[in-house]
Parts: sequence; structure tokens; C-alpha cells
Amino acid sequence: MKKFILKTFLYIIAILLALEITVRVFHLYTEDPPRYIDEYGVEKRVPRNNGIAVYGNRNQAYSEFDINNAGFNSFRDFLPSYEKFELAITGDSFIEGFHQNYQNSIGKKIENNIPSIEAYEYGYAGYDLANQLHLIHSYKKDFDKIDEIIVYLNYENDLKRGVYTPNYERIKMLKSPLFKMRDQIKLLAYGSKIGVLEPIKKFVSGKAFQDKEEGYKTNEIENSDLAKEKDQLYLQNFKSLIKHYGFDKTKTVLLLDSRKTSKAFLDYCAREGIAYLDFSEKFKNSKKATTLIYDWHWNDHGRSLISETISEYILAKYPSMKQ
Repeated sequence: MKKFILKTFLYIIAILLALEITVRVFHLYTEDPPRYIDEYGVEKRVPRNNGIAVYGNRNQAYSEFDINNAGFNSFRDFLPSYEKFELAITGDSFIEGFHQNYQNSIGKKIENNIPSIEAYEYGYAGYDLANQLHLIHSYKKDFDKIDEIIVYLNYENDLKRGVYTPNYERIKMLKSPLFKMRDQIKLLAYGSKIGVLEPIKKFVSGKAFQDKEEGYKTNEIENSDLAKEKDQLYLQNFKSLIKHYGFDKTKTVLLLDSRKTSKAFLDYCAREGIAYLDFSEKFKNSKKATTLIYDWHWNDHGRSLISETISEYILAKYPSMKQ
């Protein structure tokens, strides 16, 4: 019996070791560059980190990232000045662009369309509008030199709070021994990526015992009263953030999809002279898919349409920049 247990244990170790080697050799795991919160309370990546981001359970996206001097994924360093024309794009993971090689990012596509400008991508997974406006306010000296600012707004996710507070708990959690172990053991990183560890995560968090009926209820369609309440809350949060951080209407524009944005919010922006770029028509009329097949992030074609939307806005506002 002891020999059987010992052999079983050794076989399990051998299998796990073989799987670990396989995951490393074929680079099935994704790398996550370290994060931190700087002296201004801005959460971002530790500068000068590069690697490979992998998404999908069969390496459906295998792209290189490069964290620049400012702590963001970009093909260039951010060196704003009054002598050049610079465009800043802020946003969450859609702007951070880990799903595509950093040399083929939205900013790079814009520069290909308009060679006379420099595009700075201030993207970070998890950013909402509070993060973005806090970032612009904190780095005011840099953003004062930048000529145009594009703020990506995902209406459903980005207006849930009207006050910004740095998430020190998340940074602390990511530095915990458990997460360090996941980063060191690539088999764990791969298992987490494809969802194999999801039951364990739910068990640890207590979600494994959640009432299924309650889970079903959360999927019910919102009635009109709830939708109005949500719109009022989101609009109040928007006003709160604008009041606290300001909003330079002369050079700041929201980037959004009107199909997923409240009409009440869009009407408010129109009344207040807050400009927005709506890419919904380009996406709706596209004959090719605009998102990845395994999640809702933009694919290369979708990102090209976003860059076209921004480029057309810049050229319309500054006709002299046309080639």
C-alpha cells in the first residue's frame, strides 16, 4: 500500500512537471507586468517591463507588450512638448491593447494615418472614468502640453462611482504569496487563464454555494424604472467627477458607442457642449467582425475602425494636417 501511494505521488509529480514544461515551452501562459500606485495615487504598470500576453485557450492572441517610461503599454515613450502635435488616448484594457502587438496598436495606426502627430496611449486594464480624469488631473503639466485628449467611455462600466480612491487593496493582493506563486508556476497561470481553477476560486470565495435561483434573477432584464435610476446615478457621478477634476471642452472628447450609451447621457453632453466621438456606425456597418472570438475586446479590424474614427476627427478639426 505504501509503495502504491509513493508511486502514485511520484507519477502525479512527474505529470505536473511535464505539464509545467509543456506550458513553458509553448508559452501557453500570459504574462502580467507588475502594477503599482505612484505618488499621485495613479495606478499603472511598473515602467520598462516587456513580455508576451496570451489570450484564448489555444493561444488565439499571442502579442508582445512593452511598458514605457510612463508605465503604459506603448510603442513610444511619452515626451509631451509645446513644439509637437500630440494626441492622448486614455481608457481601460481596450486602450491598453494587450490583445494586439504593441507595434500595431491604435496609437500606431493613428500615426500611420497622420504621420505628423504623436499618439500617447494611457491605457490600463480596469480604468473607469474616475481613474482617467484623476490621471489627467494628476499629470496636468504633461496634459497641458498635449493638443487633443480622447477619453474612452464604456457607459455600462465607467460611471459607477463619482469619487476616485486608489485601490491599494488590489495592489496588495497582487503582491501576496498566492499571486506570486501563480506567476512563478506557469501551469497555475495557464489554468487560471482557461478557467480550470475557477471552481477552486469560487470555493475559496464562498460563491460555490450561491443559490442558483438568485443567480438567475440577476440576469433579468431591467425595467424602465431601474434603468432610469441607473442613468440618474451615472449622470450624477459624471457631474461629480467633472466638478472635481474639470473637463477642458476645447481639447477633450469622449470616445463611445452610442448603441450602449444612455440617450439621457448623450443629451446632457449635447446641452453642455461636451463633444463625443461615436464609433457605433462604423462597427454596425462593418462587414467583418470587430471583436475577438473569445471575448468582447476589439480585434485588429475593430481597432482599425477606432483609429479611423479618431483620425477623421483630428483631420476635420485640423485640416492643415492632411497630407
